[in-house]
Amino acid sequence: MSLSALIDDVAPTAVELRHELHAHPELSFEEFETAERVVEQLRKMPNLDIQTGIAKTGVMATLNGDRGGPCVLLRCELDALPMQEESDLPYRSTVDGKMHACGHDGHMACLLGAARVLSEMGDDIPGCIKFVFQPAEEGYGGGKVMIEEGILDHPKVDAAFALHGWPYLPLGVVGVHAGPTMASADFFDVTIQGQGTHAAYPHRGNDPVVIGAQIIQAAQTIVTRATDPLDSAVISITQFHAGTAHNVIPERAKLTGTIRTLREPVRNATLARFEQLARSIAESFGATLEIEWGGGYPVLVNDAACVDLVKDVAHATLGAERVAADMRASMGGEDFAYFAQAVPSAFWRLGVATQDAAAQPTLHQPNYDFPDEAVATGIRMHCELALEYIKRHAR
Repeated sequence: MSLSALIDDVAPTAVELRHELHAHPELSFEEFETAERVVEQLRKMPNLDIQTGIAKTGVMATLNGDRGGPCVLLRCELDALPMQEESDLPYRSTVDGKMHACGHDGHMACLLGAARVLSEMGDDIPGCIKFVFQPAEEGYGGGKVMIEEGILDHPKVDAAFALHGWPYLPLGVVGVHAGPTMASADFFDVTIQGQGTHAAYPHRGNDPVVIGAQIIQAAQTIVTRATDPLDSAVISITQFHAGTAHNVIPERAKLTGTIRTLREPVRNATLARFEQLARSIAESFGATLEIEWGGGYPVLVNDAACVDLVKDVAHATLGAERVAADMRASMGGEDFAYFAQAVPSAFWRLGVATQDAAAQPTLHQPNYDFPDEAVATGIRMHCELALEYIKRHAR
């Protein structure tokens, strides 16, 4: 059976599986049932060596691991987000406060479909393919843990590819960008310790709310006055918690937020400057400040040769009109960055916009849904990328 015929045969089952996965979301490092569903599907496929429990809930299936030749890794994510779904889909989330608002259900369906197709072709593929189902992409670095546990070895991975559904591109269009592609993503929790007092007598205390407001305002000068205008940096303070009553100045205030950049030197300088500025402001008011850093995804840098491969495959498979070859970088974060640090990689976007951009639900919104119509294209691109890479690099 031809590759096209295999994909046509597999796609409807992959769509049904996506609906099942969408209805049963699980959060980072808790994807036990999701992993079981993935493994159940993989065990129906020939020629695969399946490993489970990597990074707690991760799964990897290896095709032709003992054959030699080039080794390609294809990766998707397992986890959902802690959000309440607001849709009337027949397969909407059945779990309160959890939903696949980033499209990882669609990513899993595409990769499982590709695994099914390529496993059927196993004897005709002169190289190795690793299918990686990664936990905890949403801020917990599951990819980093999987790499630390050895998924890039035995056999050694030569290149890695991953897709992400992109609601800012028309349905079925492939977008890719060489160099910095997704931003670093660092998260902070700042606690300001002041002195509480009656709100009528502010001079008898030390108001952490005012100090926090000063930090929020001053932080933006790091972007506008301490960062080269030709570089990119974002500082977003997303929470400000303080106090319990109208007439009480509280003891402490807490700020949380995120910093994003597209170059590691800018990242390091911005984090250091933010901490220095926040501490200096607090000290100038006679208060103390504690800061905790979390997240810490590096900048995702796409390899130029891998990007060229994605472009070539998309042109040949889909046609020039469905290739956005010079997409701009995104300030969103992605822990595929750890794969890109370790091996030549390309993180590419698959258009999922089925309506006008103004009306299209976007990532991390409570009514977002990866469209069924994009699954077959995702399967095809995964398959063609793996096969073409192996063909070009066959030893």
